[in-house]
Amino acid sequence: MKKKLVILGGGFAGLQLARHTKGSEYEITLIDQYNFHQFQPLFYQVATARLEPSAVSFPLRKVFQKDKDIHIRIGKVTDINHATQSVITEDNNYPYDYLVIATGCTTNFFGNKNFEKYTYPMKSTNEAIALRNRILLNFENALSATPDEQDEIMNIVIAGGGPTGVELAGSLAEMKKNILPRDYPDMDFSKLTVYLVEGMPNTLQNMSEDSRTFSKKYLEEMGVKVLVNTFASDYDGKLLTLNNGNTIKTRTMIWSAGITGNIPAGVPITAIVKGNRIIVNEYNEVAGMNKVFALGDVAYMETKDFPKGHPQVANVAINQAKNLAINLKRLRNNNPLKPFLYKSPGSMATVGKHKAVVDLPFFSFQGRLAWFTWMFLHLMLILSVRNKFFIFINWAISYFTNDTTLRLILKPEKDKQ
Repeated sequence: MKKKLVILGGGFAGLQLARHTKGSEYEITLIDQYNFHQFQPLFYQVATARLEPSAVSFPLRKVFQKDKDIHIRIGKVTDINHATQSVITEDNNYPYDYLVIATGCTTNFFGNKNFEKYTYPMKSTNEAIALRNRILLNFENALSATPDEQDEIMNIVIAGGGPTGVELAGSLAEMKKNILPRDYPDMDFSKLTVYLVEGMPNTLQNMSEDSRTFSKKYLEEMGVKVLVNTFASDYDGKLLTLNNGNTIKTRTMIWSAGITGNIPAGVPITAIVKGNRIIVNEYNEVAGMNKVFALGDVAYMETKDFPKGHPQVANVAINQAKNLAINLKRLRNNNPLKPFLYKSPGSMATVGKHKAVVDLPFFSFQGRLAWFTWMFLHLMLILSVRNKFFIFINWAISYFTNDTTLRLILKPEKDKQ
């Protein structure tokens, strides 16, 4: 009889685990609150109308439609019951022999309710669409705005100088230069200012010194005002206050300054560490829980090479999933488990056309080659051939025309019950 494997989360880790475990002696149930996998590294291109949401979102049932041993269930997990070995959602209960928590991360507002209420995060396709609507509506509103309102509209602030913040700031700067003057020939976009606020001394603080230096240089050359050693103190929806006492009028503040683990109820508090991550051993087994594993961003594994846990990036999640898939098959055969070992292949970020930075284990490079490298590797990570094709076509059009045709404002109507 097949063992029941329940996977919580259809992100990089959960999706890869299901794909590499299918066809084995497990009956797999994949539970997610959305019916699609989301390719988070390209959310910023959805937010700036370079890609359609469907290009970076993949229906889970489509991915597994030929796999009869994988069952997709949409729902929000409310509890994990250890005694009965079952996952409880708002609508159902799912018994398991083995449970894998791959629920990823969500936005960390550091307890500030105003940031949570007024800023725009970008951790889901829905949030990227909401940000796109806000950005595009800004310029529609600017046509009839008063001078004081113009200041609020023409300032866009991004909190957080990591890869997401840097890539979004560069994309907005290119939008200001190449696209908006064509769409709004009767507006003066010289007043449009993109601010990037970073609390650390550098942008891309976790990358090499060259990457930090070049990313800041590229942004400033593109007209972005980079404020390092500066962080947001408060925001009321129209006025941002910085830690140095300065203020910026803005209606659009984008929050990419932090993440926190998205842990379902039922995980013991003793297994949770700073950053809301779940302590796991070298086999990704959760501390204090029997037959329960955690993968990806939500998992915290200390090793000799990573004494503070692995970086919360897609490559770690994917490789942990592949390793666990091997171990689940070994469990069925009563064989010893294989520990997870990770060698970082490097990191990268793009700032704009022909402007990117790449760190490899032994050297780093920047500029045009780095930009093409970034594009190629991200395109290869896209799931389906269809999506690869449409993204490539959109990128090709944008490359030769410095324009896109995707600037649609799509506001949902009120949901009817």
